[in-house]
Amino acid sequence: PTMFKHLKAVPGDPLLALIVAHQQDPNPKKIDLGVGVYKDDLGRTPILESVKKAEAIMVENEATKAYLGVYGAAEFAPLIQNLLLGSNSDVIQQGRIQSTQTPGGTGALKVAADFISANLKGARLFVSDPTWGNHTSIFNSAGVEVIEYPYYDPATNDVRFDDMMSFLQAELKEGDVLLLHACCHNPTGVDLKIEHWHALTDLVNERDVLPLVDAAYQGFGDGLEEDMAGLRYMAERVSSMLIANSFSKNFGIYRDRCGGLSVIAETAEEAKSAFSIIGQAIRANYSMPPAHGATVVYTIMNNPELYAMWEQEVTQMRDRINGLRSKLVEKLAASGVSKDFSFIEKQRGMFSYSGLTLEQVRTLRSDYSIYIADTGRMSVAGVSDSNIDYLCESIAKVVG
Repeated sequence: PTMFKHLKAVPGDPLLALIVAHQQDPNPKKIDLGVGVYKDDLGRTPILESVKKAEAIMVENEATKAYLGVYGAAEFAPLIQNLLLGSNSDVIQQGRIQSTQTPGGTGALKVAADFISANLKGARLFVSDPTWGNHTSIFNSAGVEVIEYPYYDPATNDVRFDDMMSFLQAELKEGDVLLLHACCHNPTGVDLKIEHWHALTDLVNERDVLPLVDAAYQGFGDGLEEDMAGLRYMAERVSSMLIANSFSKNFGIYRDRCGGLSVIAETAEEAKSAFSIIGQAIRANYSMPPAHGATVVYTIMNNPELYAMWEQEVTQMRDRINGLRSKLVEKLAASGVSKDFSFIEKQRGMFSYSGLTLEQVRTLRSDYSIYIADTGRMSVAGVSDSNIDYLCESIAKVVG
């Protein structure tokens, strides 16, 4: 029985290791800026009130635990589509989009990866440098080659758009897949501007490549509608597209694993064909999606009172994060730090590339119990009124 003797333990995800290190740190002043979940000012990740109310309704009315079917509940698909594209979208009206429920945005990406690997032979996936760490793992695990395009410029804390475009123009081949973040770019917090989406839409059409848009943070940037402006512009003007979306963040239902995968094709007929193949990929993966999270979302979306409450709660979460960005910039400046951190205010979403060096990050960790990823990515939601002064003073001491 020597089957596993040759196996060597692998290091875990560095971000998860950071969370554990923070948990074990006895310092009462410790701050966790690693974890990618929303937190309130008390450092809790609360269940939204709209979700609690929806769950009470569900418990009362749930009649069965039978399987939902491969695609999840049929009535859930239009809800995904309207949220992403807006209810007056031509793509929806023409029947050119099909959507399935998935276990979180990660489940959607995994199904997309399997679909691309099996059906778009030789397609390579182009991702931003940097991108969410799991993108590369997911596509590699499906046998898809992943290539990085230039994106983030640490000198300007902005998008290197000219470099990005010239790289893509030189490297993209017909049938390749271009992954874009809809909003709240993870991990940098630096988003594409609408004119960038215009240029990329032209490029996609010229080159005949497939855009795959990851919409994990709708509502966390500038608003539920505003955050989708670039995605909507592109979706209405390209022949085909894949969209992976997550409800983890905007409904705060992380552990209930609820997301969606949508396919847009040139005709309604083509969309149906592609969707049937996506169904096969799902069947061979997790067979059926879980019901709970999707039922929560559906219950809220179909109840005007709960919907209004939910919109209000998303606004509160977004305003808190954007408010923290402004406060950070203000307090860092007041702390007499030598570096200009004003770019933090312009970034969007839960994450910020802070511009801190590896050495500075490690000193913050060892000497001040402040946990930030090695890349300098910090989760803004981990900042609170009670720790912001200590955080800014510590950064000022380390940066000088």
